[in-house]
Amino acid sequence: QVQLEESGGGLVQAGGSLRLSCAESGRTFTTYAMGWFRQTPGKEREFVAAINWSGSSTYYADSVKGRFTISRDSAKKTVLLQMNSLKPEDTAVYYCAARSGPVVTTYHTDYRYWGQGTQVSVSS
Repeated sequence: QVQLEESGGGLVQAGGSLRLSCAESGRTFTTYAMGWFRQTPGKEREFVAAINWSGSSTYYADSVKGRFTISRDSAKKTVLLQMNSLKPEDTAVYYCAARSGPVVTTYHTDYRYWGQGTQVSVSS
């Protein structure tokens, strides 16, 4: 069983930055991919960014490419999402997710383990 807990959300003005952190605990797989997703009321959970087990490959949604950076520290069991140049449309609940195996996907249905989410609000 993998437990995930997000932190770092909050309220920021447009153009500002936030850094989200996802701490992993419990049983861990030797190889697994991590992703960040976000969701707003009435909409489906949306892919934001993902990273493979070694941290050598990263993937981003077009809407955040060039502004967000995903990284991981396996020794600390932490995945980070650095968010710069934030826009009001980035406002959402952000979720950290994990899936076993080396393959990275952008589909939320492929991820088995989820955190509780952290709210990110960007004011104009």
